[in-house]
Amino acid sequence: MANQTWVSPRGSKWAVKQAGNSRASKIFNNKADALEYGRNQAIKHGSELIGQKRNGQINLKNSYGHDSFPPKG
Repeated sequence: MANQTWVSPRGSKWAVKQAGNSRASKIFNNKADALEYGRNQAIKHGSELIGQKRNGQINLKNSYGHDSFPPKG
């Protein structure tokens, strides 16, 4: 499984969590701060950043690690 950093709703707050960990790395009051922290963590760990909406739907995917399908050209 690829290394992933998730930004997910947690009640009225936002959690940043590494895939496979049972606990969130950090909890934020707003999504923008959570995404900023999550992006920095994804870059640091060479992972994929995945963001969710309040309803759980994925609305963001960015790869900061090894991309198995890099763009051509």
